[in-house]
Amino acid sequence: MDNNNQNWSQQSVFVEDITGKVAKKFFANVFLWMFVALTLSSLAAYYMASTPEMMSYLINQETGKMGMLGWVAMLAPLGLVLLMSAGMSRLSFGALLGVFVLYAVLTGVSLSFILLAYTSSSIMSCFIGAAGIFGIMAVMGYTTNIDLSKFGPILMIGVVGLVIASVVNMFIQSENFSLFMAFIGIAIFTALTAYDVQKLKRIGAGLEESGATMQDTDSKKLAIMGALSLYLDFLNIFLYLLRIFGDRR
Repeated sequence: MDNNNQNWSQQSVFVEDITGKVAKKFFANVFLWMFVALTLSSLAAYYMASTPEMMSYLINQETGKMGMLGWVAMLAPLGLVLLMSAGMSRLSFGALLGVFVLYAVLTGVSLSFILLAYTSSSIMSCFIGAAGIFGIMAVMGYTTNIDLSKFGPILMIGVVGLVIASVVNMFIQSENFSLFMAFIGIAIFTALTAYDVQKLKRIGAGLEESGATMQDTDSKKLAIMGALSLYLDFLNIFLYLLRIFGDRR
């Protein structure tokens, strides 16, 4: 899950305020699509976790081994993120939206394992905690006059480091190291939330200045990619909080 798209837009002009209707509508669309993705993921996770016959397609209850659908649900979301990032300019809006929806659903399917591993109360508590952290940092990113773009490369290095550390920990299986990475992960994705929100604010202002409208294909594509970026920030904050504070069944 430690992914964050950086290739979909580059904006160098720092913008202190947004007053245009297009910019505000762009920002609203980003959060709308993020909410849609979270809803689809939540529904998919709940359906899979509450339907034993469907879970049997993901994992063999007798052997505990992952089934083919389980591997697809675990690995496909990463491939879909890469497809959206690399193919944004070539994919039509409909195709990009379809991949985005498929990504949200498959991510929800993979999250169904979490619903079975952790108690409902701890999942809800961590979800609320993640929403609070995300909301605070989103407001900070939107309202601050400090240019956060200079922190982008540092944060990306941190994300890459988390991915590498996660792969290493798959072999050493250290619980203490896993907890340490969780604290670092929360710090990185909390900062990324503010960074990404400010970047989206600049993108919206850029659309306003260029005379674009939200009916333009490129504007709608940027909204989808912005939603993906914020979705990943929120999801990672939630998962790392759950790793630290979640109570296992």
